[in-house]
Amino acid sequence: MTDKELKEKVVNAVKTVYDPEIPVDIYELGLIYEISVFPVNNVYVLMTLTSPACPSAEEIPGEVETRIKNIDGVNEVTVELTFDPPYTQDMMSEAAKLELGFM
Repeated sequence: MTDKELKEKVVNAVKTVYDPEIPVDIYELGLIYEISVFPVNNVYVLMTLTSPACPSAEEIPGEVETRIKNIDGVNEVTVELTFDPPYTQDMMSEAAKLELGFM
């Protein structure tokens, strides 16, 4: 499996994780800032939450890590949370904005 194929699988896995308060996956919401695949199939994800006080602050990154670890061939997974830059609704995909009625 190439790094590109693995990254696609990681993106698809991340798209199965939802913020419990919003009916859109965290990828389309724009909460994922970076997905990197390093040698020997180590995956690094830099993400944020809709707010630092998000009630799911501990659940969502753990769920992201679990979903990625379930991909065949993945070695190590690192999920890092950041609030810089702070999340804004502008980071949502057009699909998410349509789904939530922002367009």
